[in-house]
Amino acid sequence: MLQGMGVDFESCSADLDESYPEELKGPEITAYLAKAKAHHFLHLVNPETVLITADTIVWHQEQALNKPQSREHAIEMLKSLSGNTHQVHTGVMIQCGERIWSIVDTTLVTFKKLEIEEIEYYIQHYKPFDKAGSYGVQDFIGYIGIEKIEGSYYNVMGFPTHRIHEILKMI
Repeated sequence: MLQGMGVDFESCSADLDESYPEELKGPEITAYLAKAKAHHFLHLVNPETVLITADTIVWHQEQALNKPQSREHAIEMLKSLSGNTHQVHTGVMIQCGERIWSIVDTTLVTFKKLEIEEIEYYIQHYKPFDKAGSYGVQDFIGYIGIEKIEGSYYNVMGFPTHRIHEILKMI
């Protein structure tokens, strides 16, 4: 998405513990995790580097739906999202030298009532085990299952480009 915005970048990933204090709710979780990721990478970059870290969760029925642990877990999550509206929260931290920006963007996503065959087909063919809430808006389930999005589509993909662009213009 940064490339689509005309931004040159390098990406890196790390195997981090993504646990968080259980008293955190919804957007607080993503802000916490984006900050934790920033702290992990900060010593690896020079002070002039623009460091962007982000984390996304699906928030439904007062709980975070993270990445599914199994096929059955993915089915359970998608059945719970079926016919309902949930929130997608993405926390982003951008740091350049001493300047720090921390944002959270929220999008409401409404699914139609999904048939079990649609859920099983999706899991078998798209393997959503690396996606919060067991789905990718840009995949089959997004094409056939999402009735309405209120907010940023790209936020549901995990990167609120419109908000990030506004910050990058200031740097």
